[in-house]
Amino acid sequence: MDVTGSGASGRSRPGPGTASALPADVAAAVLVVDADGRIAEANGVAEQVLGHSHEDLVGHDSHDLLHRDSHGEAMPRTRCRLRQALLAGRTGHGGPEWFSRGDGTSVRLCWFLVPRSPVPGEGGALVLLYGPDGAAADGAPAPLSELDRLALLAETTTRMTSTLDTDEALHRLAALTVPRLADWAVIDLLTERDEVRRALVMEYKDGVLVEREDLQGPMPPVPQESPMPLSRALRGAASSLAGPATYQGPPDSGIAVEQRRLFAVTDMHSAAIAPIRGLRDVLGALTLGRAKHAAAFTAADLPLLEDITRRAGLALDNARLYQRQRKVAETMQRHLLPQLPTVPGVDMRARYVPAPHASSVGGDWYDAFALTAGTHALVIGDVVGHDLDAAAGMAQVRNMLRAFAWSRPDAAASAVVSQLDEAVKHIAEVPMATMILATLDRGDDGLWRLRWTNAGHPPPLLVSHDGRTRYLTDAHGILLGTGLGKPRPDAVTVLQPGTTVLLYTDGLVESPRHSIDEGLDRLRRHAAALAHRPLDSFCDVLLEQVRPGGSDDDVAMLALRTPGTD
Repeated sequence: MDVTGSGASGRSRPGPGTASALPADVAAAVLVVDADGRIAEANGVAEQVLGHSHEDLVGHDSHDLLHRDSHGEAMPRTRCRLRQALLAGRTGHGGPEWFSRGDGTSVRLCWFLVPRSPVPGEGGALVLLYGPDGAAADGAPAPLSELDRLALLAETTTRMTSTLDTDEALHRLAALTVPRLADWAVIDLLTERDEVRRALVMEYKDGVLVEREDLQGPMPPVPQESPMPLSRALRGAASSLAGPATYQGPPDSGIAVEQRRLFAVTDMHSAAIAPIRGLRDVLGALTLGRAKHAAAFTAADLPLLEDITRRAGLALDNARLYQRQRKVAETMQRHLLPQLPTVPGVDMRARYVPAPHASSVGGDWYDAFALTAGTHALVIGDVVGHDLDAAAGMAQVRNMLRAFAWSRPDAAASAVVSQLDEAVKHIAEVPMATMILATLDRGDDGLWRLRWTNAGHPPPLLVSHDGRTRYLTDAHGILLGTGLGKPRPDAVTVLQPGTTVLLYTDGLVESPRHSIDEGLDRLRRHAAALAHRPLDSFCDVLLEQVRPGGSDDDVAMLALRTPGTD
């Protein structure tokens, strides 16, 4: 099936016969997409569930318009299983996943895709969107048997403990409880400063979960003496029941005012509220509310709710501790990686990418600083490991190197590195490290010169303005920390106008599945092709195209480019 023609707005219109492919009288959201993923037709339920008019859907790329990740950001096409099934021409299903509504909110939907032709790339597909399992036929929470309760608790433990992302954990908690137990889920969290934030409000509407961002945000402080259910839960008291009448009297606090507003906006007639406890502190509270379901919560429902929040609390506590560690690590890394100096006439850029499974820091580093008015030092290095210990060792090596280089600005790079190697053996808690120390200065002939020594590090890459490349393999010596004390060589090269010099760590060119020789060849070829790019783009694209997939190492890059002839 093709989408042909265009309207006044430039969007595609469905071609002949498209509408006939749309099943009639289907009580679910159905989209017809062409072979490229553009929406050719949508039924009324799809318009209602997705919050878009027919005109807003038809002609648009379904992935770009609708598909989102757990943070509400556009999902990369390479991670979209729905699109992969479409392009492969095969039946597929998945979810629940997040889809963007026309009003800016998100809904969590499962999907089922059926190709319209057995030939991949032809005919497009039908896409069925539906809500997560667990609702009765009328959309109300179905009664749970004892076996169902045990299954729900087991699923809560499994799903909540399998993520260390707080936002994702909150959305999973809402999806576990709505619509099985209620048609509203409200999660209030306490911050480290004991401030309250309404972190998530989810509604079960028209068969799907809808996030109500208009009801989320900061909340008044927790009153210490209030007997109101939410205030008590946020102080860690036992779970309790609530309803609109609970908050009809004169409010005793700002939280009571917000709760009255919540019941009025949501039409909840019954709610159950339980504290979410971590190992040491109260983290927040979960409110489950019923509006469409006639049955009210009873005291018999509270033990299950408390079991759920107990499991959720442990998972959220772990996620918070992990994110706190990441914040400490990121702060440490931010202070360890320096601002680049300004070298008149020379463009200089740096990049650092942490190891994906470490604490966002590692032993790779770059540095650049002025030695004299006309000479700058350039450093790239790698301390063994990619964790906080490696980062701490890296900081020791970097600071000692700066001190030695500043105290001997006219010394050869090899002499400075030899002094550093001797100090590493006796002072720094570093097992082994590699590095390149180079200096950059401008000669009387107006050309820039690079002088360097290499302590066991991958060689610098030179890229001429016309795309010729060569590795600077001279001045290669042993790595730091061996204790061998062998002499270190120096080398110098003249940088012609428009030359790019790239210093990098081995995470850019090596991984368990790729040898360093393969990586060096890949880096050389891509750098040659990118010689004409501005230096920012040169660095970004190299990282994207050269860094091996599945690499578990961090990467540091330092690049400079001398002025051109024009």
